[in-house]
Amino acid sequence: MSVAVPRQEALRGHAAMLLFSALVAGSFSLGARAANLIDPAAITAMRFVIAAGVIGAVALAGPGIPRRGLHAPWRYLLLGGIFSSYFVLMFEGLKTASPVSASAVFTLTPLIAAGFGWLVMRQRMTSRMALAMALGAVGALWVIFRGDLAAMLRLELGRGELVYLSGCVAHALYIPLVRRLNRGENPVVFTLGTLVAGAIVLLIWGWQAIGATAWTNLPPIVWITLFYVSLFASAATFVLVQFASLRLPAAKVMAYTYLTPAWVIALEALLGQGLPGGIVLPGVAVTLLALWLLLEGDDG
Repeated sequence: MSVAVPRQEALRGHAAMLLFSALVAGSFSLGARAANLIDPAAITAMRFVIAAGVIGAVALAGPGIPRRGLHAPWRYLLLGGIFSSYFVLMFEGLKTASPVSASAVFTLTPLIAAGFGWLVMRQRMTSRMALAMALGAVGALWVIFRGDLAAMLRLELGRGELVYLSGCVAHALYIPLVRRLNRGENPVVFTLGTLVAGAIVLLIWGWQAIGATAWTNLPPIVWITLFYVSLFASAATFVLVQFASLRLPAAKVMAYTYLTPAWVIALEALLGQGLPGGIVLPGVAVTLLALWLLLEGDDG
């Protein structure tokens, strides 16, 4: 049974996810440019280490790290393992998937999150939310398949999109689990625990890839990507997602992913890649309609 949240707190959750959608967009464009230059496990492990250091400093300077925040460390291992797998699979998928296509795959997350929200928290969708999820999925599929109805009906996903979709399943599960496993910890402290646990998992699992990486010879774009995803698409978004997850239903938290393709298209244009073919624009428009339907809902 979901707990009612004051409207002002719900609005803060919406604002957090609006910023989240903009920050995430940059990781698609930069990630696609770095994915083939470094092992996904290596860059993700360093990403978690850097992000944990940043959030740790914020926690010590702000709310501190109370002893009760260390209780039941298995929660952090579970969440850290799930979310770290998402990032590894994202970089693996971006080796072949385009930034716009990958961001469209990301917009399937709300529909999956709604299912996990019911399984984990018994959060229920209204008919309006169900319609929005369906529209969002249709819009995403239109972009992924570039308007090719025949390929869409056959679900002929590229390897990169398929790999990244499996990561999005992990991301969708993470959202309601945050709300289920949080025991009143401050979002910054809870984020720190998740990041540290995720870093430990990745350092153990990816130690060979980390050791085999010629760190001093990496191109500048890899370092730019690493620090961007560590500071903005890990540290900041971890806090934003956890902040919002405590105030909004899982499906609404992830609804802001519908903005991501629009952000990515704009960013790719700014980076000199031009605009995608007009055939994908109807799909982007439909995903924005899905977002509007969710934001107009009256259930948080």
